[in-house]
Amino acid sequence: MRIKKLITICLLLISVSLFAQEKTIEVTGVVTDMNKEPLVGVNVTVKDKPGLGAITDINGRYKIKTEEFSRLVFSYIGFDTQEVLVKRQNLVNISMKESEAREIDEVVITGTGAQKKLTVTGAVTNVDVEVLKSNPTANLSNALAGNVSGVLAMQTSGQPGVNTSEFWIRGISTFGANSAALVLVDGFERDLDEINIEDIESFTVLKDASTTAIYGSRGANGVVLITTKRGKEGKIKINAKVESSYNSRTITPEFADGYSYAMLMNEARITRNQERMYQNDEMEILRLGLDQDLYPNVDWMDVLMKDGAMTYRANLNMSGGGSTARYFVSLSYINEEGMYKTDEAMRKDYNTNPSSQRWNYRLNTDIDITKSTLVRVGVSGSLKKRNAPGQGSNVWTSLMGQSPISIPVMYSNGYIPAHGTDDNRNNPWVLATQTGYKEIWNNKIQTNISLEQKLDFITKGLRFEGRFGFDTNNQSEINRIRMPETWRAQRDRDDDGNLVFKQQNAEKPMEQTSSSSGERREFLEAFLQYNRAFKAHHVGGILKYTQDAYRTTVDIGTDVKNGVAKRRMGLAGRVNYNWNYRYFVDFNFGYNGSENFADGHRFGFFPAFSLAWNIAEEKLVKKHLKWMNMFKLRYSYGKVGSDKLKIGDTVHRFPYLYTIKDDGNGWTWSDYGSPDNVYTGMHYTQLASNNVTWEIATKHDAGVDLSLFNDKLTATVDYFHEQRDGIYMERQYLPGIVGVNSNPKANVGSVLSKGFDGNFAYKQKIGKVNLTVRGNFTYSKNEILEKDEMNSVYPYQKEAGYRVNQAKGLIALGLFKDYDDIRNSPQQTAWGKVQPGDIKYKDVNGDGVVNDGDKVAIGATTKPNLIYGFGVSAQWKGFDFNAHFQGAGKSSFFINGPTVYAFSGSQWGNVLTNLVKDRYVDAETAATLGIPANENPNASYPRLSYGGNDNNYRASTFWLRDGSYLRLKTLEVGYTLPKSIVNKIRFNKIRVFFIGTNLLTFAKFKEWDPEMGSTNGEKYPLAKTFTLGLTVNI
Repeated sequence: MRIKKLITICLLLISVSLFAQEKTIEVTGVVTDMNKEPLVGVNVTVKDKPGLGAITDINGRYKIKTEEFSRLVFSYIGFDTQEVLVKRQNLVNISMKESEAREIDEVVITGTGAQKKLTVTGAVTNVDVEVLKSNPTANLSNALAGNVSGVLAMQTSGQPGVNTSEFWIRGISTFGANSAALVLVDGFERDLDEINIEDIESFTVLKDASTTAIYGSRGANGVVLITTKRGKEGKIKINAKVESSYNSRTITPEFADGYSYAMLMNEARITRNQERMYQNDEMEILRLGLDQDLYPNVDWMDVLMKDGAMTYRANLNMSGGGSTARYFVSLSYINEEGMYKTDEAMRKDYNTNPSSQRWNYRLNTDIDITKSTLVRVGVSGSLKKRNAPGQGSNVWTSLMGQSPISIPVMYSNGYIPAHGTDDNRNNPWVLATQTGYKEIWNNKIQTNISLEQKLDFITKGLRFEGRFGFDTNNQSEINRIRMPETWRAQRDRDDDGNLVFKQQNAEKPMEQTSSSSGERREFLEAFLQYNRAFKAHHVGGILKYTQDAYRTTVDIGTDVKNGVAKRRMGLAGRVNYNWNYRYFVDFNFGYNGSENFADGHRFGFFPAFSLAWNIAEEKLVKKHLKWMNMFKLRYSYGKVGSDKLKIGDTVHRFPYLYTIKDDGNGWTWSDYGSPDNVYTGMHYTQLASNNVTWEIATKHDAGVDLSLFNDKLTATVDYFHEQRDGIYMERQYLPGIVGVNSNPKANVGSVLSKGFDGNFAYKQKIGKVNLTVRGNFTYSKNEILEKDEMNSVYPYQKEAGYRVNQAKGLIALGLFKDYDDIRNSPQQTAWGKVQPGDIKYKDVNGDGVVNDGDKVAIGATTKPNLIYGFGVSAQWKGFDFNAHFQGAGKSSFFINGPTVYAFSGSQWGNVLTNLVKDRYVDAETAATLGIPANENPNASYPRLSYGGNDNNYRASTFWLRDGSYLRLKTLEVGYTLPKSIVNKIRFNKIRVFFIGTNLLTFAKFKEWDPEMGSTNGEKYPLAKTFTLGLTVNI
């Protein structure tokens, strides 16, 4: 009985004790930063108690109910998370400290998931998304050059809707297959320029074989990894951003005015012993503007182009959720207006100005099915509409070619003028405003679902992930084209003084045509991943299976192959080990299959490995060199295969199949050339190439990662060496004795590329100013080792031994000074008779004759081999400042066309004022025209020639221009309002900013923007942009 009483008393005591421990209290308090400013939106949760939480209000106050002796966790983006033990107090005030992220703790997204930068053994560039945002462009590719080490890029057009940049990771390493990088958004292959930059959480570039092997053949040219934002547990967060930009032109070509043009035309005719085109009285009429019909003086650039155009951007996103489900939703809109002037009379009917509008949307949802099972669902897409004039492709050809005295904008009787019958000879204002319009729509819908399952019940650190994606892309184009009746007035009036017209084109009423295209993509990916630490030993591994299919769904044509889905599949893996974060070793492999190859060549195995040594973790270094936070040496080697079969712009499939048919051709069974005994029949129109296989890239990379002086100085430098073998080519130069009517294909090309890339940053706090100086560079040089090409007597005329896209031409030695100079020089008559003032070329092969046999490699390549950027940023109180310069070098291009070769088209073609300023003028012509003579053989422009001069129009060093430039890419000034103000109006953050883009350009070539690499300037110019913006966080 006593025992029962004792037990009862004990149970009562335990119950009372438990009741006391579980007593609930209400805790309140204020959360501030170190400056005692209240923080709005801080998450306050109870540790190990899912679902219990609160958010600080506008004054930083919070209220939460919890049990005594619980731990409250305070978390806020940009601040260190804090834990506080609550005993029995009801008031807990907290001051939170801003995070100071260490370089070695920086998280890098790679093909195997997120990992610390310290553990990365391959060549990876982690890009600060905020840096990319400082270039407010509609297309993300335009922000890469000079901001991302390892990436070479150039923008070739500024026209809205097509103003994108070509870019290559570590340059162009092949002349065969497509050299474009693989772009993955949340693990799925997508278009870089269709992404809303405000949706991006991280941006990473994988450059060497060890980091790209996990993607198999798709990653042969490098990989861009983008992860988008996802919702986080807590109160709903709303971000809004609006921007308005004014776009002008970086460089506008400067043309001669009408009077100067007529003087130059007379000079060009006199040098060819021809009569003047304009007599003195006509020159006076032109100068005074007395007859605008026959003697116009039109500034076509001013007639067609506005000083600038506007671009508007708006973005809204929301995120939030609870412990079970989280979401991120975004909407964005961008409207780019064109720089063409429009006809106000037609403005209500339709828009002829080149413009572009794009709507983007995204929904990312994360759902915790259980504590170990996560499902992610994503839906995103874009709708893009682009307008263009009906004859928009001819506008810039006409603008650059239409001289100021050729035709007026409109004849006085209302007739519409044209220089000729070809579409591009109409006046540019008519082409831009009177020829109808084109409307291009593009609709992309992208869906994906993934399942992440932790398998700790099997073994700790094991997880499974499966992904499936389904994308559709549909494009439609509606063309409503018309052409007005056009005329041209003859040089002389009739006896009554009336204009005499000749019709150039009859009126073509508006006709409507349409076209459409569509495609569908399916992705499937599944992998097992294992990561675990055993004291100082850290091991990991991944095994991944992928397959994808691409199918054309609209406008497949008559070729049966177009209806067959393009499929690829692959198995890849990785094993990694590091000891105490000091010594690292990784092994990767890809085993890939492709439909493009015949049995026996269809599958390829591509291994890679990497090693790293973090010297800073050695005991001796840690003891004596404490300022060294990280000093990591890396090396990687690997092989990557590519199954892309492309020659020129044509993509090839199934080269192992042959085509046989009777096309009416036959064989002659008699003497060569005889019409007798000719028989037709079946024959091979396409030979089978059974041995075509993978193009293989063998890659080496050696690099160093530095972090010194408590992360004040960080740097990464890499040397890379890549050789491409087995480049797919058509055998065009087989001897006739082989006896084939079509050319087989084979893996016969080889290219070697090598170079350096790197970046650095130095951070220093000076008083209350946080200062950062940064820079990056990428240099790449390639050489063709082997190529199927015609044999040449002179080895220097072959492509082998030179760079891909190498410029080739004659070497100019200046101009012929006089006839004695012509007689004493090697014979130069291959392109007509020469005169003093014509270009003189070098006889390279020494045969006494200058001809095409003297063409050699000159200059650099047409694509830049060097891209670099450097800048400085600073923050002081609420102000922030950022300036970034970007440059390019090691590139050159020829200039040509009717604007460069003045009067080569007789009366067609403008004259660039700066180009002909220092031209050769013989004394006799100068005396006739009353202008200064210039018989300098080193003049920068040859004598003017009316009607053309084949000798002077050869591709040569005379017309080769340096494509290098340096520009102030970004200048940004912003101000963030104090929290004490924004909190009163219930906002978390308000920032206003100004951004200038391409404000200054320094280049040797000044006729048009050298970045475009245009030979004739007949392209829509690049934009100089002034942007005002507002960012709001609620």
